[in-house]
Amino acid sequence: MKLSATGRATAAAVVAVVTLLTTGSIAGAAPARVAAAPDLPVANIKAHLTQLQSIATANGGNRAHGRTGYKASLDYVKAKLDAAGFTTTVQQFTSGGRTGYNLIADWPGGDTGQVVMAGSHLDSVTAGPGINDNGSGSAAVLETALAVSRAQYQPTKHLRFAWWGAEELGMVGSRYYVNSLATGDRSRISGYLNFDMIGSPNPGYFVYDDDPTIEKTFQTYFAGIGIATEIETEGDGRSDHAPFDTAGIPVGGLFSGADYIKTTAQAAKWGGTAGLAFDRCYHASCDTASNINDTALDRNGDALAYAVWELSF
Repeated sequence: MKLSATGRATAAAVVAVVTLLTTGSIAGAAPARVAAAPDLPVANIKAHLTQLQSIATANGGNRAHGRTGYKASLDYVKAKLDAAGFTTTVQQFTSGGRTGYNLIADWPGGDTGQVVMAGSHLDSVTAGPGINDNGSGSAAVLETALAVSRAQYQPTKHLRFAWWGAEELGMVGSRYYVNSLATGDRSRISGYLNFDMIGSPNPGYFVYDDDPTIEKTFQTYFAGIGIATEIETEGDGRSDHAPFDTAGIPVGGLFSGADYIKTTAQAAKWGGTAGLAFDRCYHASCDTASNINDTALDRNGDALAYAVWELSF
């Protein structure tokens, strides 16, 4: 989010105080410093969404598992990452008689015994292009990875980004990835951050309450910009963090709401319209590029980048 100079100073001061009072970090590491995370340009995130919309339009209106729109989406993300200096791996699996793909991108350097992952599902349902669900998370994770490259960031821990296939069929891609990991490789993942629907048009600001340090990191960011958050319950266990959590890997994430109804209290706190769904186009053909709240996308994208920087230091 584009904060004023005064706003940035206030946010930084709040983050600094909370960080100094916080003990420990994921996987029992030493207290982290205040992260020097970039402000992600929301225009860049939206440019990725425009590309995903164009891909869906050119491929039968969706980007679903096993369809040409999904593979074209993966190719778009992969090309950006390859050009930015990431080591990318495409993992193939089969579900429902169709071939699916995960995309994994590793940033060179950092302690591979302590891996911080950020991920999102790249597939849509067959009914529509899936621009909020989950182009929004996929585009923000991509832009964060590109920001790592632009900054030539050299974290203490190893950074890995992921885009999952066939989430809409029951977290198939992410479960395949986790189940394919050797026990030792699972133990090396310090934390997995999940971003599934972060630009809902009537948004809320929800934080997963799984790993306490990851949760606190997101809460610290939002406190610094004066946004109250709530614990995420609508999608609990229904997205790609679930297989990681089941495997004993610390997880956390952000969510801006799906088909639950925004309450009067939530509208008073966050704006928007009480009595309407957070995303009335959830799993529908109208989940297009116009189904995005730019402010929510901006705030959540910046929170994503902040957490990646803070937890990987």
